[in-house]
Amino acid sequence: MRVAVMGAGAVGCFFGGMLARAGHAVTLIGRPAHVEAIRDHGLRMETRLFDEQVRLHADTDPSAARGAQVVLFCVKSTDTVSAARELAPYLGADTLLLSMQNGVDNAERLRETVPQPVSAAVVYVATEMAGPGHVKHHGRGELVIEPADGADALAQALVAAGVPVELSDNVRGALWSKLLINCAYNALSALTQQPYGELVKGEGVWTVMDQLVDEGLAVAAADGVTLVGDVRQAVRKIAETMPGQFSSTAQDLARGKPTEIDHLNGFLVRRGEALGVPTPANRVLHTLVHLAELSRA
Repeated sequence: MRVAVMGAGAVGCFFGGMLARAGHAVTLIGRPAHVEAIRDHGLRMETRLFDEQVRLHADTDPSAARGAQVVLFCVKSTDTVSAARELAPYLGADTLLLSMQNGVDNAERLRETVPQPVSAAVVYVATEMAGPGHVKHHGRGELVIEPADGADALAQALVAAGVPVELSDNVRGALWSKLLINCAYNALSALTQQPYGELVKGEGVWTVMDQLVDEGLAVAAADGVTLVGDVRQAVRKIAETMPGQFSSTAQDLARGKPTEIDHLNGFLVRRGEALGVPTPANRVLHTLVHLAELSRA
């Protein structure tokens, strides 16, 4: 299978690397520092099971996606539309775009931008870019994928590559469940610059997280979303299964990069306003992260 990864950061490098290890033709499209390192030495995949240099293609230009059967679409939610427009001239009519992003509405925005089949994916992985061309895996690594043309073949390839995959008709509910988990952790981890395991030891943190989740559950109910699993229990487990993980928002803030907070707590605030559901705790964290972005800038 010919696969391109658009926005090859930690998530894209991990799943693209897994497919490359299994023999698929993978091209990573990312930032120059990572591309240069990967071209020179391969992608270093440091995981709990192996530490290898994986050989694959890397480029900085979206034109490198030409001929791909599948694009793992991993850009920041803030860049969804602009990246899709850059990519569009190089996509085949049947190229599947798999949205592997934070937030719940990226697949919808992709469908409004390109005519190709689009599938939303819920990503459960703890990973980071530990240096140029070096992806470090901290835990998990499974996907929930929405049915679409080409999704079955991709799911089979991923499973054969060692990635657990579930095809689900309720990816919307799974995305919302993950959104509420992210809203509980991401901003707090960013503002304190603490990993999940240390974060939850703070006085009053679980109470704040419960309030954040309560607001999210109320918005989801008002929006007619059927959530997947027990969100409260899932929030508690994250600190146990990913104790050393810093949120993606924390990583962005530490590097002085724009965060995706508008698509996390900010999204809940906007949906709450539209549906008449108050979200004061989420509003405070949304505001504080933006203030922290300004101070870092």
